[in-house]
Amino acid sequence: MEHTLSYVFVTPYTIAKSRTGGVVSRLLSRIDLELVGAQMIAADASFTSAYAKILKDQDDPLNPGASTLLGSYVENNIGPTGSRAHRTLMLLFRGTDACKKLSDICGALYPENRSLESLTGETIRDTYADLIVDPKNPKKVTYFEPAVLTPRNQVHADKVLTLLSNWLPGQPNIIENVIYPNPEDIQRTLVIIKPDNWKFASSKPGTIIDMFSRTGLRIVGMKVHRMSISEALEFYGPVRESLKQRLAPVFGHKAKDLLEEQFKIRLSEQTEAVLAQTVGVEYATDQFEQIVEFMSGQRPSACKLEEMIEPGSVKCLIMVYEGEHATQKIRDVLGPTDPMKAPGGTVRREFGSNIMENTAHASASVENALREMGVVRFHSNPCAEIIRSYLNMR
Repeated sequence: MEHTLSYVFVTPYTIAKSRTGGVVSRLLSRIDLELVGAQMIAADASFTSAYAKILKDQDDPLNPGASTLLGSYVENNIGPTGSRAHRTLMLLFRGTDACKKLSDICGALYPENRSLESLTGETIRDTYADLIVDPKNPKKVTYFEPAVLTPRNQVHADKVLTLLSNWLPGQPNIIENVIYPNPEDIQRTLVIIKPDNWKFASSKPGTIIDMFSRTGLRIVGMKVHRMSISEALEFYGPVRESLKQRLAPVFGHKAKDLLEEQFKIRLSEQTEAVLAQTVGVEYATDQFEQIVEFMSGQRPSACKLEEMIEPGSVKCLIMVYEGEHATQKIRDVLGPTDPMKAPGGTVRREFGSNIMENTAHASASVENALREMGVVRFHSNPCAEIIRSYLNMR
C-alpha cells in the first residue's frame, strides 16, 4: 500500500501544561506509523491566517460546525498574542493510511467530549482536550481546547503540508519567545533520546520527555536525527582519549593476570605496561567503536570513507531545553552514566540497560551543549525537506 505523510500539531496550551510527553507516548505506542520529523514552531500571523482558512474551508457533513470551531481556535491560540509567538510542536508521521490512524488516536472533536460519562481516556482528546457547551444551548461552545490538531483526510493533509513546505524554510529551530527576569541564570542544554528507544513501537520516548518535564524547563527545539558516523566520531571524540586512559591500564593488568595464570609464569611491570599499550588500547578503541556504532548504526572501521557523512541507519530524537540552571536540572533527572548506579526515579534507572544503552544523553555543561548542537547541526531541521520530497512524489 502507498505510504502517505501526515502531521500532528501539539497545541501551545498542551505544551505549556507539560503534557507533551503524554501525547507523544500515545502517538508512538498506539499506531504503526514512523515518526520521521519533529519541529517546534512559532506560527506567525500569515501562517496562522492561511492555516485557519484551510480548516474553515473543510466540509464535514457529520459535524458542520467543527471546521469553524477549529479555524477560530487556530486564529485565537496558535498565532502570536501581540508581539509574542507561541510554541507549537509539529510531528510528521509516515506510513499506510497515515491520516486515518492519526485521526483515530487523536480522537473525535465531538460529540464524545460533550458528556463526562462518555469519556474513556482512550484517545488523546479524551485525556487532554476540553469542549464545554452551554447547558441551555448545546450548540454554543463556551470553552474549547483540542490538545492536538490533525487532518481527517489526505486531501486536507496535503493542503497544510503544502503550506508548511513554503513557510518552514528559514524558520528557526529554536524558539525564542520569552524574556526572562534573570537572564544570567538561563541556560540551554541538549538532550538526545538515544536509538535504543526506537527499536520498536514504544511509549518510552514520550515517558522520558514526561520525566524531564518535572524540571519545569521549556522545550524550545526538537528534531528527529540520524547521526552519521562522521558526526558520532566528532560528538564522542572527547570520550576516546578518556577511554584509553581509564580502560587501558585496567585491561593491561587483567591481561597480565590471565597470562600468568595460563602459563604459570610471573610477568614484570614493564610487560604489564606493554600489555596496557597494546591489549588495553585495543580494548578501549573497540569500546569507542561500539559507542559510534550504537549512535550511527555502523562501525567506523567497517565504513567506506565516502559514506562517513551519510545519515546513519538508526534514529534519535534531539531536544533543547531552556530555563534556570537547565544543565544540572536535566542531568539530575537523567542520572549517572551507569544505570545500575543511578538513583530510583531517574531516567537511566528506569530505562537504561547498561553503560552503553543508557537511554539518553544530556550535555555536561553549557559549553558542551553549544559544541554538541553544532555537531548535530541542530539549527538545521529536515522537516521542510521531508515534506517537499513527499509532495513532489504525489
